Amino acid sequence: MYLRTRKKTAREVSFYEPIGTDKEGNEIHLLDIIEGDFEDTVERCTFEQNVQLLYRLMKSELTPQEYEILKLRYGFFGAPECTQKIIAGKLGISRSYVSRIEKNAVEKLRRQFQSAGAS
Repeated sequence: MYLRTRKKTAREVSFYEPIGTDKEGNEIHLLDIIEGDFEDTVERCTFEQNVQLLYRLMKSELTPQEYEILKLRYGFFGAPECTQKIIAGKLGISRSYVSRIEKNAVEKLRRQFQSAGAS
């Protein structure tokens, strides 16, 4: 009976089973050498919720000029990412003014994001 039972699990290998030692004498486990892109579902869902919240806050809390500058600067909504100099040229304002508007808009979003209780 014992041999029949062992036959079913003979091909199973534990990730925590030692497979050797490194130069310092520490055991190396199979899990240590297996690479994988293990995606945490909770993290992914939280990230997606935070992105949706950020987009809603951008539309509701920012002025049209702040919205346009952040959209172009960071490539939101499929827009290409642009430098402050390029944005300044498109909008006909100075690069330093773009920088000031961007800084204030990001700070405004940060405050609203925190008060909304985002993770």
